[in-house]
Amino acid sequence: MSEAWVVNASPLILFARIGRLDLIERLAPTILIPNAVVREVRAGQQKDQTAATALKWAEPYAAEDVALLATIEHWDLGPGESQVIAHSIVRPRWAVLDDRAARRCAMAHDVPVIGSFGVVLRSKKNRQIDRARPLVRELIAAGMFLDDEFVDRVLASVGE
Repeated sequence: MSEAWVVNASPLILFARIGRLDLIERLAPTILIPNAVVREVRAGQQKDQTAATALKWAEPYAAEDVALLATIEHWDLGPGESQVIAHSIVRPRWAVLDDRAARRCAMAHDVPVIGSFGVVLRSKKNRQIDRARPLVRELIAAGMFLDDEFVDRVLASVGE
């Protein structure tokens, strides 16, 4: 499988908020942002000033929406999440998703998934960052929802 990634709104916005969209670019040689994701980010632009940064960064990666399988529609996900999964089925790609239901849907369709926390962990593994914990704290402060015990357990497993 190629390391192409299809990115959803939540990771896009979170990494824009902490000024680290570069981590996604460094890890994925091919990036796609479905138009449905762009529309979701644009809709929140009034409430979130970093949405403009996310939208500008996403421009070169914008991808037309694709037809949804009925098996995706049955999950009743948002349009962006549904498109991320659909794109990842059409051609094998990683789905970059934080939402639990969307991740479950992707896995039910044999789509590999990585979330914002996973992006940070992979960045550390690839030596693109020295420490994961400060970035994870920034992501949590920026709105990422993770259980503190889970974070501590996972970071301990990578030596933090």
